[in-house]
Amino acid sequence: MGRIPFLLIVAAFAATAARAQQPGDAPAVPTIYTAAPARAHKDMRATVHPFWDHKNMWLFSGVGASRALDYASTLNLRHRGRHEILLTDAVVDNHALFAGIEATGTAVSIGASYLFHRTGHHKIERWVSIIHIGVATGGSIRNYALKSAHPAPNPAP
Repeated sequence: MGRIPFLLIVAAFAATAARAQQPGDAPAVPTIYTAAPARAHKDMRATVHPFWDHKNMWLFSGVGASRALDYASTLNLRHRGRHEILLTDAVVDNHALFAGIEATGTAVSIGASYLFHRTGHHKIERWVSIIHIGVATGGSIRNYALKSAHPAPNPAP
């Protein structure tokens, strides 16, 4: 569990270090070529969007919904006698703690998207949520697909 915060910190520093070059950072060019960078800068401003735009709101809602589905599928898994592989059973059986972990996972995903948004990586900003939705939903599908660990009752002779 200690690796996840470390990986998020490394990703945040990598995104900050690898941010796109800003128009003011470019070396001076001859005046004959100044029209093209100005046009490119104008086009670049058109692609920048507010962080809480319509698409991000849907993506963040999807992340929250997929985490809620993961919560429900993991509790179902525990009720069927199976064990969670990423967390201890004591954590999962403490429903308030487990719900807090799921909510924190959603908040961390939104925070990572915000870091990418602030550093100008708008495609990666969206992909953080898309990948999170896919992984959480895939884990939930796996949880529901596993067979119960309880033995099947014997039919009457």
